[in-house]
Amino acid sequence: MLQQVRLFLVLLAFSLFGLGGVASAQLTDRQSEYYQGWISTADRAEDVIEANRASNASLENLRSEINTYRADFNKARGANTERIQTLENQIKALGPKPEDGSSEPEDISRLREHLENQLNSLRVPRIISEEAYTRANGLISEIDQIIRERQTKELLERGPSPLNPVYWGPAWLDITEAARSLFNEVTRNLRTDVVHEQMRGRSLQIILLMIAGAVLLLYGRRWSEQAGEYLRQLGARGSGVWTFVVSLFRIILPWIGVYALVQAVVLTGVLGLRGTLLFQNIPYWAAIVLYFDWIGRQIYLIGASQNFERFSAKRITELRVYIDLLAVMLILHEMAVLFEQIENISDATRAVVSFPVVLVTALLLLRVRQIRQAPADAESSPARLAGFTQLVEFIRRALFLLGIVTPFLAAFGYINAAEAVVFPAVKTLVLIAALVILQRFFSLVYGWITGQGESAKDSLFSVLVGFVLAIGSLPILAIYWGARETDLMEAWSRLLLGFDIGGVRISPSNFLTFVAVFAIGYTLTRLLQGGLRNSLLPKTSIDPGGQNAIVAGTGYVGIFLAALAAIIVAGFDLSSLAIVAGALSVGIGFGLQTIVSNFVSGIILLVERPISKGDWIDVNGMMGYVRDISVRSTRIETFDRTDVIVPNSDLISGVVTNYTRGNTIGRVIVPVGVAYGTDTRVVETILGEIANAHPMVLANPAPSVVFQGFGADSLDFEIRAILRDVNWVLSVKSDMNHEINRRFVEEGIEIPFAQRDVWLRNAEVLKEAGEVISPKAPSKPEAANQGKSPKPIDLTEGDLDSGDGDEL
Repeated sequence: MLQQVRLFLVLLAFSLFGLGGVASAQLTDRQSEYYQGWISTADRAEDVIEANRASNASLENLRSEINTYRADFNKARGANTERIQTLENQIKALGPKPEDGSSEPEDISRLREHLENQLNSLRVPRIISEEAYTRANGLISEIDQIIRERQTKELLERGPSPLNPVYWGPAWLDITEAARSLFNEVTRNLRTDVVHEQMRGRSLQIILLMIAGAVLLLYGRRWSEQAGEYLRQLGARGSGVWTFVVSLFRIILPWIGVYALVQAVVLTGVLGLRGTLLFQNIPYWAAIVLYFDWIGRQIYLIGASQNFERFSAKRITELRVYIDLLAVMLILHEMAVLFEQIENISDATRAVVSFPVVLVTALLLLRVRQIRQAPADAESSPARLAGFTQLVEFIRRALFLLGIVTPFLAAFGYINAAEAVVFPAVKTLVLIAALVILQRFFSLVYGWITGQGESAKDSLFSVLVGFVLAIGSLPILAIYWGARETDLMEAWSRLLLGFDIGGVRISPSNFLTFVAVFAIGYTLTRLLQGGLRNSLLPKTSIDPGGQNAIVAGTGYVGIFLAALAAIIVAGFDLSSLAIVAGALSVGIGFGLQTIVSNFVSGIILLVERPISKGDWIDVNGMMGYVRDISVRSTRIETFDRTDVIVPNSDLISGVVTNYTRGNTIGRVIVPVGVAYGTDTRVVETILGEIANAHPMVLANPAPSVVFQGFGADSLDFEIRAILRDVNWVLSVKSDMNHEINRRFVEEGIEIPFAQRDVWLRNAEVLKEAGEVISPKAPSKPEAANQGKSPKPIDLTEGDLDSGDGDEL
């Protein structure tokens, strides 16, 4: 009765929502039947949850059934989205419905009614699915909560102590009784005619499986080595790649042989229930042994490739033995769990059976830890192994310590907690070793392909591979440490649904779409920039600064368009973030006003181009060539070959001298002084000839010689000339000075130097005082050498100061 009432209320609500379209707003017969089935399942699940008496297996089955409904409702609630949006736009195009009692044209009224009926017929299944999806989601969460609480209670529950001798006798009786029951079951089946007939009918399959299994067990590893020799002929000999592949064949082929033998025995039908359950787990146990043995072999091969620098061959061999023993302990633990499931033994027997396995496993972990901490042998040189980070090493140590303390937990009766720690710790440590081995293999493959060899182990590719492997191993680790597969699937489904940020739903699908579209747009932008920079713009008459501005502007516009296209294609609705963005813009405006100012200044520099790439400028006393103009700053290379990063706002708001803006023509001023008594007209003629003879000096306007005046020690002249390329100003000045010196020597013209006469009063007193001074004063040559520079001084911007005559 409750189901009918619930269905009636839902349909009534949707009928009222349909604004009169009752007939068209109903579910189809098939949809109504499916919804009634869901209502029945949901009511039953609520009763089970409220009673809280069902077993975990029953709850898992119920959860799986509800999850199927939830998946269907999730698909239905997103159906017909585009059609509904089209109908809403059509109704909106008709305009608002009259509210003052006035009527609208009959054709428009009929069309509006028809569109609303269609819209309601599409909305009803979506709204029902939304309600059902929400209910299913809640039921699944409640079931998961119940199961997790039970698991936690079982984990922390204290049982009988396995050290109590009272439980040893009954535990031994339970073990012998289980073995006797298994043996009797097999012997009884061997005497039945049904088993004999079954063996005769399947004899050919059994024989073929047994032969195949035996051959693979005996010759599988030999065939693997032969396949490795053939693969090495393809290349990469000595790189370790094919050795890794051969190691995989060495465990895969024997495992297939074990599986074939197990299937042959199962086909005989002699095992019975207990034997069948036992033999069905043998392939899994064989995989554990082969997997652990593979890990130990890979550790030995890695040590051999490093010449056993960190661990000697003897220690690695010992470590391999302990790793194989850990595999045996895991199998014994699995057998104890299976023993409990088959025979339904008591908690005391379970504790007594599991405690020796836990104890031996902890001791093996302790020994493995001691081997890893032991130094290398005396003949081995110490080396630092490259591998995981300190965080991973800390995790390793923590796992070892957790595994070692588990026997104490088991001794006090917390056998479930001990097993939940020690065996996941073993699996985790082996998994970490496997990840290191896989990372090394992929690095070797990368080194072989790229030709980097062993150096590829320290490349960025190796780091990325390690990161991907670590992320991919997280679900496996979660399973090891007690997480249910349904928990992982639930987390994955919630991740696929995404999460809301300010009303914008972000899911892995639309995020990956955004990244892919933006990456494509960014790549196309860079390709377009490369084409403009290397192919198109060099063929135009645009100067290099203009070409750089065009390329940079194209990059900014392309990245903006790529981001915009990515947002649109990914389906992000940013309208709900408009208010938040407006509020944030105020704070950002105050906090990032300097960066914004530099950004705007960079745009102005690219548009107006007061300076361009390659220009010789002087800004705030710093002189050099413009090497790059970005959005935030401009890079200037000084004459000392140092880079100076200047914010773009300084170039816009400050005073900037551009010596090569538009052209490279500039002026050089060379000061010259001659001794008093020299014929000034002769000096003027010589200097004019020197200026006109230099190839870098322009004839129009002609260079000039200026008699500046009468100095303290000389008659001062200046050569003022216009150069065709001002970048050669220092070379021109040097050439002219050399020529002036040569011509003045030929003409006998003296270049004076400053002289001063010093008169000393009371010289006798000074002479007597000088004799008192210590005779250890340095000699004249030593004193002269102390003032000399040990190396020549390079030219810097100081050589271009106006005081030296370089006024441009």
